[in-house]
Amino acid sequence: MDIPYFISHHRPTHPGILFKTEYMDPLGLSVTETAKHLGISRKALSEFINERTSLSSEMAQRLAETTGTSVESWMQMQYNRDVWDATHRQPYGLKSLPGLTAR
Repeated sequence: MDIPYFISHHRPTHPGILFKTEYMDPLGLSVTETAKHLGISRKALSEFINERTSLSSEMAQRLAETTGTSVESWMQMQYNRDVWDATHRQPYGLKSLPGLTAR
């Protein structure tokens, strides 16, 4: 399988890391106050910025509204990371579905 041209040889940055380093840290915002501003739990934000959870469409909307960015830009970051992970994972060794020929 060829790796799509837009996929780097380096794993794309998790959107939570970008949010923390580009918004929270420069503004001096704590996890508690940022979570309150976003309308989510402190635990949910902590898991997101520490790469324990992926970006959801709901979180992308919250981030976009509070940073003046687009939902699409946040979702694209998660998509790029997910595709990178999928293309660098060991194959499962599965066979084609019955009636389908290998592509």
